[in-house]
Amino acid sequence: MTAAVSETVPAVDDFAAEWHAWHRRQEARLADPHGFLAITSLNWLTDEPQRFPDAPGEWSTGPDGVIVDLGEGEELVIGGSPVRGRYSFGVIPERGGVNAVWGDAVIEVARRGGNDIVRPRHPGNPLRTAFHGTPAYEPDPRWAVAARYVPFAEPRPTAVGSVVDGLEHVYDAPGQLEFALNGSDLALTAFPGHEPGSLTVLFTDATSGVTTYAANRALQLPPPAADGTVLLDFNRATNLPCAYTNLATCPLPPAENRLPIPVEAGEKIPYEHS
Repeated sequence: MTAAVSETVPAVDDFAAEWHAWHRRQEARLADPHGFLAITSLNWLTDEPQRFPDAPGEWSTGPDGVIVDLGEGEELVIGGSPVRGRYSFGVIPERGGVNAVWGDAVIEVARRGGNDIVRPRHPGNPLRTAFHGTPAYEPDPRWAVAARYVPFAEPRPTAVGSVVDGLEHVYDAPGQLEFALNGSDLALTAFPGHEPGSLTVLFTDATSGVTTYAANRALQLPPPAADGTVLLDFNRATNLPCAYTNLATCPLPPAENRLPIPVEAGEKIPYEHS
């Protein structure tokens, strides 16, 4: 089912050095001044205008999309241009979003699970300023295994739950990854990744809720090779934003991605969660 990984996994010392460099980059993204740790509220929009204490204007949504009415002296910068008065963001696509700048803050306007939301991101949020890293297992090459990507005949619409009660996410799963780990033949359903051809895998395992975050972890994978092979490096399993803040709308893994074995690799439960 799987191929040898000796040619794709670096020597142990190089492997550890590459992992530590990768994890430093991961931590830097998380600590970005306008990253998820900077979020100060999660606001669900309706057709009734609402004002929020950490963002300017009155916000509403309807068939024509999100609208903000900015009051006297209030201003946002959108796409580099200052905006005053009434502004229409239009219809935002699912999992899409627009960042509006307000002073040193960013006001995220997005659509998640069929709902329009506003999430202000303030660099001074204590969750961000107090962040001092995420605990993780020490990197070990035995958790980097070769998998075979098996595309579905057609992408399969796959509905999954969310850390937000009642919210549902739907992804067009392009295929699954088959691999062997610790003597078990396993498979994981893959979702589209951030770049064309890349893949995202959401999963839990027997460490979930014990040493790793209970709801989910994620692997970001490059496009599989022409023969379908792709490296699954569980050392690079990361927490999603919901592991750090209750103001996220993260998806849960599909039921078939609940691995029955402990994956003692990758990021552990964040200090902020525990």
